[in-house]
Amino acid sequence: MADIETIVVGAGVVGLAISRALALRGHEVVVLERNGLIGSETSARNSEVIHAGIYYPAGSLKAQLCVAGKEQLYTYCADHGVTHSRLGKLIVATDKDQLPALGDISAAAERNGVHDLKRLSAEEARALEPELACEGALLSPSTGIVDTHGLMLSLQGGLEDHGGSIALNAELKSARPLGESGGFKLEVEGEDFSGLKLTCKNLIIAAGLGSSPLVETIFDGHAYSPPPVYFAKGNYFALQGAAPFKRLIYPVPIPGGLGVHLTLDSGGQARFGPDVEWVDTIDYDVDLKRADSFYAAVRRFWPGLRDGTLHADYAGIRPILTYKVKGINDFAIHTKDQHGFSRLVCLFGIESPGLTSCLAIADYVANQID
Repeated sequence: MADIETIVVGAGVVGLAISRALALRGHEVVVLERNGLIGSETSARNSEVIHAGIYYPAGSLKAQLCVAGKEQLYTYCADHGVTHSRLGKLIVATDKDQLPALGDISAAAERNGVHDLKRLSAEEARALEPELACEGALLSPSTGIVDTHGLMLSLQGGLEDHGGSIALNAELKSARPLGESGGFKLEVEGEDFSGLKLTCKNLIIAAGLGSSPLVETIFDGHAYSPPPVYFAKGNYFALQGAAPFKRLIYPVPIPGGLGVHLTLDSGGQARFGPDVEWVDTIDYDVDLKRADSFYAAVRRFWPGLRDGTLHADYAGIRPILTYKVKGINDFAIHTKDQHGFSRLVCLFGIESPGLTSCLAIADYVANQID
């Protein structure tokens, strides 16, 4: 018999959603989190946007799980009192050469089952947002924002209400398959867990930036290798004073991300970002030298941005599976088909739209082992 039925590694928004979903299905669940707080890495350092499911390749996990997860998330937030708002967003072409890209984006959205985009002329876009400069735009009414911290606290509450628990400052150092009988033997380190050894029946690796290195330790000497993950750092700058926009403003996407865009939090504060900076180590300091490029990027769609009104806010790092390429990578959720173990699920490259997709990802993962 295993010490614990199911262990989830990582208490970010996706790990919390998975652990809650399993607890709701009757699993005994313990979450191991290496930090002293839940959701203190990628989940706490993003734009807090509920994405519509527009950009992703048809049939990809991102497309499927974002479109399904968006509706689940709006319903969950309404039912559980999590602060959110369906603000809508404008995807803008800032020069005429980008207008064909709007048509491509609209077609991709249709293929993914997103049927509510509306093509706008420059005049129609400015009628909605008078300070906007563009040659044309797409309106996405189902894009919104969510209080990520409030969402994670709610998911934690749902887990604990159904008998699950979270061990903070508990880092999984190694895991070994127990053979054909199934299960895993784990070694955990931390303030209260020095050299702790335990076993589990099911193991879910949702460790974000640390998933690939961790899985490498599990399969040391096996034929399976986890995919390499590359770090795309995104800096954010906040606006001093009120923004003259009611909706989110996104440029046409760029390689590695969605471009420096304007988002609003639940209090109406505007921030801009993220940019894309490929890094080898985890460093959350905002690079102040990048402010000039932010002013230039933002003024393409908001010429009225005044000098001296942007200040460093925060930075986040996204785990991306393909390095410096045009296009959008898919999520990688590896199960027995990839690594050969029926009660192990490993998640890699869970970047945007991971927040939007978290409840749909949770159901997908729970179905693999339930």
